[in-house]
Amino acid sequence: MARLFTLVKRLKLEKLVFVLTVFCVSANYSAQAQDPHFSQFFSNPIYLNPAFAGANGCPRISLNFRDQWPSISGTFITYSASYDQHFDKLHGGVGAIFLADRAAKGTINTYAASLIYSFHLKVAKEFNMRFAIQATFQNKNLDWTKLRFSDMIDPRYGFIYPTSEQEPAKLSRSIADFSAGFIGYTKNLYFGFAAHHMTQPYEGFLNSKTRLPYKLTGHLGANFSIAKHNRRENTLGDMSLSPNFIYLYQMASHEFNYGLYFQYYPFLVGAWFRHSTKNSDALIFLFGVEYNWFRVGYSYDLTVSRLANVSGGAHEVSLQFLLPCPKKKTFITDLKCPRM
Repeated sequence: MARLFTLVKRLKLEKLVFVLTVFCVSANYSAQAQDPHFSQFFSNPIYLNPAFAGANGCPRISLNFRDQWPSISGTFITYSASYDQHFDKLHGGVGAIFLADRAAKGTINTYAASLIYSFHLKVAKEFNMRFAIQATFQNKNLDWTKLRFSDMIDPRYGFIYPTSEQEPAKLSRSIADFSAGFIGYTKNLYFGFAAHHMTQPYEGFLNSKTRLPYKLTGHLGANFSIAKHNRRENTLGDMSLSPNFIYLYQMASHEFNYGLYFQYYPFLVGAWFRHSTKNSDALIFLFGVEYNWFRVGYSYDLTVSRLANVSGGAHEVSLQFLLPCPKKKTFITDLKCPRM
């Protein structure tokens, strides 16, 4: 420990945070971890809740990129690509999503592919519901050569010694995972709940009893039109306001998100505040442009926790492509939630 404190004095704070981050993430390679998250919740809807599959009615392609804490040299990089569409013959929506997460410069890499079916139920004239099931195949691999342990530190030259830590027999682990969710919505209001990793499959490298912790998500929102020039189509100058609330629970962590969007078509701006029961996390600022079949959004997480001076926040970019609906299609009320 004395050697570690000596090294601390020789490292810049930014480098130190990265070293400690890698150490905490990788030294506990058999420990449980939380899921990657996106700040543009509704630009990646089926990641938030699988019941959003098909809720747009027409085919939808969503692409997302997130760089979290960029000042700590690529600590968390996450990519996501998804497709969803409503099918009359299936009485619901079908979706597929691929996720790639790179932690601590590729020390731990996670890849997941999911298929979703969302059953559509028209409860009343103005009230619809969707119930979804999601099946996921996930692979997580560990790059042992990038791990750093305390017994490798020389007080003068840094990490130069070999470690005595035992390398796992397998550096890659694949699992099957299942999730479910539902949403309910009217013309102006929507709500939903999702339970991810319901079976809590084993995912540890050394500790075979390590399970993937379940995640619970609850969300509630509204969309109010302030000015609408054309009832059927979006036109320049249409205005709407959308308040939202999202709650996430995973590994005894409670996360609260409060957001507000304002749209002046084709532009959209928004702001979120995220905090836990123990501390505030970030202020999130969003800007997007929507035109016909194409949407693009950018958001920045302004860190307000103790990492504010060293994290660099988080950058996130999203793209959505809304493809034409099939010509012969039963009218399905689409969900009027925000686009980011």
